[in-house]
Amino acid sequence: MQKQENWLSGRKVLISLAALNKPDWESRTFSVNLTCEQVRNSPDIDTERPVFRQHEVLLHEYYQWPLYWESSYVGTFGLTPYPLFVEPMPAESSESEKKDDPHLRSTRQVTDYVVHATDSEIGHVTDFLVDDETWEIHSLVIDTGEWLPGRKALISRERIKSINWADRGVHVDVSRESIKNSPEFDVSKPQTIA
Repeated sequence: MQKQENWLSGRKVLISLAALNKPDWESRTFSVNLTCEQVRNSPDIDTERPVFRQHEVLLHEYYQWPLYWESSYVGTFGLTPYPLFVEPMPAESSESEKKDDPHLRSTRQVTDYVVHATDSEIGHVTDFLVDDETWEIHSLVIDTGEWLPGRKALISRERIKSINWADRGVHVDVSRESIKNSPEFDVSKPQTIA
C-alpha cells in the first residue's frame, strides 16, 4: 500500500489506547483498528489545552470505545487499568464539576517542568519512559542541569508526589543524594530507577 502523506493537512486527532495494535518497532509504526474515514471525521482537539472528560466522552461515543473510567477494559494488550494520575469519575457529578474537570495533559506540556526533590531542585523533565504493553508512564527522564552537568537520571512514577500545573513543577520523594548516587540514564542500557 502506498503511504499517504499529509492526508489530514496537519490536523491533529486523539486516538485511544483501545484503538492501538501492537507497535512495529523496526518500522517505527503504530497500526490502529480504525479506518482513514473514521480518523478524518473525528472530533476536533486543541492539543495545547488539557483534555476534558467531556471531550473524551465525545471521542468514545464517536469511535464506540469503552469508557476506561467506568471500568477496566480489555484491549489489544489485555486488561488495561485507569491511566496514571487519573481518578475515576463519580457516577453522578454536579454541572460545575462537569465543566471543570481537566485531568489529561500532553507529555509535551510537562516536559521542562522543574523537578523538586525532598531537599531542593534537581533539574527538569526531558522525556518519559512508557511501558509498551500497558502504555502507562513508567518513569520520568530528568536532566540534572547545572547541578550535575550533562547527566540524566530516571525517576519512577511511584516517586512522584504531585505535579503543580501553576508553578510548572514536579515534586518527588527522592533526595538529591539519591539522584547523585543513581546510575546515569543511557537509553541503550538496562536501567536502574531512583
